[in-house]
Amino acid sequence: MKKNQKSKIKNQKLTDNNYRRGFTFIEIMVVVVIIGLLIAIVSPNLMDRVEEARKTQTKTQIRNLEQALNLFKLDNGFYPSTEQGLKALIEKPATGRIPATYPEAGYLEKGKIPVDAWHNPFIYLSPGLFGEFDIISLGRDGQEGGEGPDADICSWDIE
Repeated sequence: MKKNQKSKIKNQKLTDNNYRRGFTFIEIMVVVVIIGLLIAIVSPNLMDRVEEARKTQTKTQIRNLEQALNLFKLDNGFYPSTEQGLKALIEKPATGRIPATYPEAGYLEKGKIPVDAWHNPFIYLSPGLFGEFDIISLGRDGQEGGEGPDADICSWDIE
């Protein structure tokens, strides 16, 4: 009989412990508040990094476009006009000054004109105001001027 009573008491303790294994509502809320505080502290720093990465990506795209334009000039003796635009780097222009030698694959690898990191098209001027051509990204806001992430990124101003 004692053995049977011990077995019942042991089973009762196991059953009681099973109900105590979960977290309380207060414990869960404390964890949620801590995670919220961490996000509030870390996210502004991450957002600054994201905008800086977009600026760097846009500057790299401008440099790549400059290289493609220089190859175009090397092959043809002139840069595409403003009217022909950057489209002249992916397909042979049909208007204006027609290039004599134009590679079948064009001058850009992917066969399409890249856009800046904010998905806005680049502005191309030839002849440019600051060189033989100018390439401009209008930044995050897509409008002329601005400061910080909204500032324009220009080919003549890239370090």
